[in-house]
Amino acid sequence: MYDPKLLKFPTSQSYHFILYASMATLKTKLFLLYLLSTSFDLQHNKMYDTDEYGHRLQIFTENKRIIDHHNAGNHSFKMGLNKFSDMKFEEFRKFFLLTEPQNCSATKGSHVSKTGPYPEFVDWRLKGNFVSPVKNQGYCGSCWAFSTTGCLESVNAITIGKLILLSEQQLIDCSRDFKNHGCLGGVPSQAFEYIKYNKGLMTEEDYPYKGHDATCHFEPALAAVYVLDVVNITRYDEKAMVDAVAWLNPVTFSFDVMADFMHYKEGVYTSTQCKNTADRVNHAVLAVGYGTEENGMPYWIVKNSWGTDWGMDGYFLIERGKNMCGLATCSTYPLCTV
Repeated sequence: MYDPKLLKFPTSQSYHFILYASMATLKTKLFLLYLLSTSFDLQHNKMYDTDEYGHRLQIFTENKRIIDHHNAGNHSFKMGLNKFSDMKFEEFRKFFLLTEPQNCSATKGSHVSKTGPYPEFVDWRLKGNFVSPVKNQGYCGSCWAFSTTGCLESVNAITIGKLILLSEQQLIDCSRDFKNHGCLGGVPSQAFEYIKYNKGLMTEEDYPYKGHDATCHFEPALAAVYVLDVVNITRYDEKAMVDAVAWLNPVTFSFDVMADFMHYKEGVYTSTQCKNTADRVNHAVLAVGYGTEENGMPYWIVKNSWGTDWGMDGYFLIERGKNMCGLATCSTYPLCTV
């Protein structure tokens, strides 16, 4: 039974001890957060003035809370702090995703599928020197150009047996007549069309990346790789994507990136918030393989263009077979001349 005599209030001394302990705990948390954010700044070469530092620390703290909350739950992927952890998603979207509306889907594609069964696991990185190193698009919405060159580099290497690094900057500067928009966005299928009709793409060495829009200075005599034709995969036909990756080469695709994706660290990414239609895709990447988790979840192995200090050394896995985030709406690859 409740006895009011048993209800004890803290003495003045104990009250001050509790208050001191609470303040000490808060100070410890703030100090640890400071150390964590300072380490983050040094690791990612971040420099702010005094006012900006406070603003970025606040964003960093909120992102850390989001990451910790996600990782405490039961999810198929983990989040982690990375070079984007001091950014709001609105900023991130402006700098790293497609901002111009893209019309990338093919109602009826030209890929012809073979009959199965398909290999259970494919990774073009393990087949030979067919996948170029992960690159970094920087503060420019040029993912479409990197997806294009990554795919063309692989297809060309498979065709001729030599991996040649190609120029994203040429695509940014020179393919606007093919409905691409430089650092504001573009479409890999249209970039392949540009290369086909423009008679070639120069190497990364001859036309290096700047990370911003510039004047076109394509030199036909220095073209290193040519596109014979462009193969679009029928919209929503994810099985055809599997067919292409299994038997032919890596393929480009676009999907709808949400805020949680910028914190991705490892595991198979899934989302209940993203959209799965062609008008919502905002990021282009390269599927270099596929597989299935031990728990039965199928996934794509995907090369990104945010550097090796993001995700799984620049790669990520995303759920396969459900048109996750619209990944099966805009898939394509080129055919190369020998």
